[in-house]
Amino acid sequence: MINIKSDMEVQFMRCAGKVVADALAIIERAIKPGITTAELNKLAEEFIVQQGAKPSFKGYCGFPASICTSVNDEVVHGIPSNRILLEGDIISIDCGAILNGYHGDAARTFPVGKISSEASMLIEVTKNSFFKGVEKAIIGNRLSDISAAIQCYAEGHGYSVVRDFVGHGIGTSMHEDPEIPNYGAPNKGPKLVHGMVLAIEPMINIGKHYVKVKSNKWTVVTRDGSLSAHYENTVAVLRNGPEILTLD
Repeated sequence: MINIKSDMEVQFMRCAGKVVADALAIIERAIKPGITTAELNKLAEEFIVQQGAKPSFKGYCGFPASICTSVNDEVVHGIPSNRILLEGDIISIDCGAILNGYHGDAARTFPVGKISSEASMLIEVTKNSFFKGVEKAIIGNRLSDISAAIQCYAEGHGYSVVRDFVGHGIGTSMHEDPEIPNYGAPNKGPKLVHGMVLAIEPMINIGKHYVKVKSNKWTVVTRDGSLSAHYENTVAVLRNGPEILTLD
């Protein structure tokens, strides 16, 4: 069942979304060669708690950290550790916070120092594919219009779209109905209505779309070892158009 939010609930989610956006901005400024993913996790957790919020991810289904840190061929759900970031790496940071009972969820892929033009283009196309999807997040469209727009843009630039993991509804639970694939034919699924709040999150690979889960049972990597990027925001479908709740 899709939970439709009232205007007051959307306002609560704006507040949670701001915490997430600000946390990601802090992390972005800290990313540089030599820092560990555990240090980034500590920065995020301390900031989220200082805002009177709680990290959404910590303890979720046993996840041990407050953010996901996915490096290079890691698609999603990377676990922070003593891994040192190196010049030329790319890192996807997925961050969630719960404030006043409502969640915000967003992800970005960042360069570590100077990166290759190939990696830079992957990050840019992944981000742009999200915004192509958001253009379709308007009342009266169907859910798969978002999915089709993301796929069309990413594959049109020569990349592949991860199939095994998808976006989701969000609210008082971090994962709610509906699931939002980043691929598929348009004009399918439920109609979009005022008050839907969606976490739209393309995961795009340079190589093929196939992925696998590492032995830690969390971290997802590309099967062919190719680079992957992730871009996500919490988006409210409103009468005057989509509103991104997790942009700073």
